[in-house]
Amino acid sequence: MSTPIVRPVEVTAGDDVLHGDLRLPPHARGLVIFAHGSGSSRFSSRNRQVAEYLGARGFASLLLDLLTPEEERIDERTREYRFDIERLGPRVGAAAEWARQAPDMRALPIGCFGASTGAAAALMAAADHPATIVAVVSRGGRPDLAGAALSRVSAPTLLIVGGDDGEVITLNQEAMQRMHAPVELAIVPGATHLFEEPGTLEQVEQLASEWFGRYLRSPLP
Repeated sequence: MSTPIVRPVEVTAGDDVLHGDLRLPPHARGLVIFAHGSGSSRFSSRNRQVAEYLGARGFASLLLDLLTPEEERIDERTREYRFDIERLGPRVGAAAEWARQAPDMRALPIGCFGASTGAAAALMAAADHPATIVAVVSRGGRPDLAGAALSRVSAPTLLIVGGDDGEVITLNQEAMQRMHAPVELAIVPGATHLFEEPGTLEQVEQLASEWFGRYLRSPLP
């Protein structure tokens, strides 16, 4: 098996510079941008596990810090930025446009994988960049936080929720009613919000891989 290229990257979003880790397998079939949840970062062990699973199936991944280092320090004390979807959503969109311009990725279809509050940021980015972001997967997400952007999303969206995460199931069901894009809800039995139970994250991996495999298809030459 060929070894993927793994390198740190910087993404400019307005006046801010965001740090990320890019994993680019040979002959990649698509790129998945990971939008992390509240209080998390590109070093999230769960998202890295999903990224490695997708990488083994030919998908490139960009694990991105949605906050600058200074914002992270402030957020650790105040938690004031982690729910600021108006700040985070455009940054996911900026990462997608950055990838679209990169010589080694410009031909790749782009999807987003959002966890917790990161799902709302991913959906807002998909609403604002419909020609660039063509599929979204949410893990234990809060799509409701995307607000009015939900009705503008056109990218097919998979909402994965733990079967024991009752409140979040309800929030996802309500969000589905506000969406016009193709959307499905997948409930993983026995899983709580963080999918820490044995075998549950593996189900997320498989569901995400199948969804991106269906919708991240390179255009015909």
